[in-house]
Amino acid sequence: MSKSNYIVPIFVPHKGCPYNCIFCNQKRITGQAKDLTTNDIDKMIGEYIKTIKKRDANIEVAFFGGSFTAIPMEEQNKYLKIANKYLMNGDINAIRLSTRPDFINKEIVSNLKRHGVTIVELGVQTMDEDVLLKSGRGHLISDTEKAIELLKEEGFIVGVQLMVGLPGDSKEKCLDTARKVVRQKPDFSRIYPSLVIKDTYMEQMYNNGDYKPFEIKEAVDICKEMLIILESNSINVIRIGLQPTEEMQMGKSVVAGPYHPSFRQLVESEIFKDMIDTVLSFLNMESIKDVTVCFNTFDYSNVIGQKKTNIKFFNDKYPDTNFIFCTSNINKGTVLVKTADLTKGISKSEYYRLNI
Repeated sequence: MSKSNYIVPIFVPHKGCPYNCIFCNQKRITGQAKDLTTNDIDKMIGEYIKTIKKRDANIEVAFFGGSFTAIPMEEQNKYLKIANKYLMNGDINAIRLSTRPDFINKEIVSNLKRHGVTIVELGVQTMDEDVLLKSGRGHLISDTEKAIELLKEEGFIVGVQLMVGLPGDSKEKCLDTARKVVRQKPDFSRIYPSLVIKDTYMEQMYNNGDYKPFEIKEAVDICKEMLIILESNSINVIRIGLQPTEEMQMGKSVVAGPYHPSFRQLVESEIFKDMIDTVLSFLNMESIKDVTVCFNTFDYSNVIGQKKTNIKFFNDKYPDTNFIFCTSNINKGTVLVKTADLTKGISKSEYYRLNI
């Protein structure tokens, strides 16, 4: 039986970062307006652990905020020592953090290892130099490549955070970023469609007409293709889209952009729609009156689509065919298409092979 995973999130918004990226307002994104003291962190970890009742649990303390290793080393160590205390006591299983690629070097990596950190996420954002420059990132592609290489050499689990639709970005640049990331072989990734957040320079650009975010359909299409590239190369994509919070909603902190509280579901639904349509494309649909689509219960929402959009798509595309969608005891990530004459299935991995 697999363990249940729990993350104890500790946000250190914009602390230590020497840059002000045009898209960034960490305090709005995290919903946390004040910096945390060491006592705050100790109390948060302790209280969170008390709420976990499952014995077979994997608990990780995560320092989020994107620039942890840019904090002065003495301050880093204060935070890490607290987390390490819980690690040594067996109360948690791992310590992870997110940081910038240009604040990874041998000294920093050695210090992280001494304090028991095993997972590092890098704010890569893009592998296009022009987009990095226009976004005010302050680092180069070479910084990202060196950071991933060093972390992997030292045995860390490495994640990369990517952004879609920054100033100067395009579909081609996003897909090229995914392909370049594959060559670096990180362990996992997150994909974030770029949103215009209040009180950022990107908001000024948007208001002045100097920046136009991707439309949601465009962002979904690009993220779908990036997901295929990454997952077909064994890079697990653990999140697509920002975590929705009370603050992170359109009309509140989000001014414009491809925001949706269930963005990943939109992407996954497009993949399942394509999978079903791929099977149907091999059939003579003009002569088929009934089609049954079977899938695992776990995939129900993704197969049906938001507000049953996938059902509507097939009813509209094949108006003379009766479609029945039903759950079945088959593998997750697989669909079976049944007609009177045949049954044909397709898995995500097979679909990926057809689309890379």
